[in-house]
Amino acid sequence: MALSRDEATCRAELAGMQVKFEERPPLADEAGCRVDHPVAVSSLGARMDLEPDAVMNCATALQAAKFIRDIASPEAVKSFGSPIASIRQASAYVCRPRHGQTKLSEHAFGNALDIAGFRLEDGTEIAVKAYGPRDRQRREFLIRVRGAACGPFKTVLGPGSDADHAEHLHLDLAQRRNGSTYCQ
Repeated sequence: MALSRDEATCRAELAGMQVKFEERPPLADEAGCRVDHPVAVSSLGARMDLEPDAVMNCATALQAAKFIRDIASPEAVKSFGSPIASIRQASAYVCRPRHGQTKLSEHAFGNALDIAGFRLEDGTEIAVKAYGPRDRQRREFLIRVRGAACGPFKTVLGPGSDADHAEHLHLDLAQRRNGSTYCQ
């Protein structure tokens, strides 16, 4: 299947941001899961590894790369004095329904990325979880990053939203009525 103009433009933007990715064959499943033009992403920019590689659609890869470059990494510099060097992802494309529902998850369309942790250039590790008052710096960093994700992403869930998101940030590009967001 040939790439549309939007898909080709997206890939050119990824390349311009030094995102490392490989084309993958289309994904489709009898359950309805589908990604027509998936990419396997191994970095979200120069010196910004994504571990392990994540398969997703190009739009999600591009939004994630912009978000890390423009928002999360600068916030890490403000909070810790060091930029983000790698992202530990927990899930990207997975053919499955939403937890406890029959409706397919945005993961089933390569339209979501779950971030479980960040490693900064100075070696600082920041796991995505609920931090108590004794680790104010990590807690406040995650609060600011999570809050800033709402808008660039259409769904943002994380620690405190429900048990399924207690140890990762779920970021997706779900199409909603009136372009609204759901952030919790």
